[in-house]
Amino acid sequence: MKGILICGHGSRDPEGVRGFKELVTLLKERYPSYMVDYGFLEFSHPVYAAAVERMYLAGVREILAIPAILFAGAHAKNDIPYEMNTLQHQYEGLTIRLGRHIGITPAILKLAQKLILAAGGTGDLSDACLLVIGRGTSDPDANADVAKMTRMLWEGMGFGFATTAYIGVTKPLLQEALPIVNLLPYKRVIALPVFLFTGILLKKIYGQLEEYRSQTDKEILYTPGFECDELLLETIDERIREVEIGRPEMNCQLCKYRTQIIGFEEEVGKEQVGHHLAVKGILFEEEEKIETGNKVFTRFKKILGI
Repeated sequence: MKGILICGHGSRDPEGVRGFKELVTLLKERYPSYMVDYGFLEFSHPVYAAAVERMYLAGVREILAIPAILFAGAHAKNDIPYEMNTLQHQYEGLTIRLGRHIGITPAILKLAQKLILAAGGTGDLSDACLLVIGRGTSDPDANADVAKMTRMLWEGMGFGFATTAYIGVTKPLLQEALPIVNLLPYKRVIALPVFLFTGILLKKIYGQLEEYRSQTDKEILYTPGFECDELLLETIDERIREVEIGRPEMNCQLCKYRTQIIGFEEEVGKEQVGHHLAVKGILFEEEEKIETGNKVFTRFKKILGI
């Protein structure tokens, strides 16, 4: 039996977790011949180990692991591969085939355009500034993909200007970019936070945009997260097909772990070790745990969050 494991990041916000679960429900309906399950890297439960155990006990011996991660930072390049490699060796006869992160696809660009239009970004956009807001990571490759999306939407939709900011880790931070945007001669600012689902960071972005709105005479518009749109599902379909035919090709040409990138030379060949043990599954839900008759084993798994 084959299974599809949707690998989420996890969120401290219950709304974000609910959005992810809605996505998994839609994928279960979309792939009835597979066992579709899910897990999280940190904060939320089930962690990947619990999901893989559940699938293995159900008879799954080949898992297509699909990272529900937008851009290829450390989570997609390091943490998830480490977790999948480790788990595969814990079960006899189990094969886990890891797919690519979501990335920038024609469908994702169409989805971004759809959200911008729905937020009010219609008509002649030469008087509007597009502000694309990413999560921000310590990997310049992932941060550059956010900037690449900005450029493609700028040219594709005809904005007067476009720029990129981040809510954490790297620069420019959103709170640093907003005063600069305010100096530009554009009447409208349309913000596109590049997030799959709502959560603490997305709400933080909205808070900063609302504060900015109260301090400027510009029209401030912003979009929701990508949520469970059909265009997102089409991209996940593509990632599943890639794994099925054996071509889950991640772009490693600009990966700081495999190529010397200016300013990150010392990270080439860095050991692939997960670093989320401290927060793995800390917000677990009892009803989603694996049942076992061994009470001692159950208590031990509870301590570990699996």
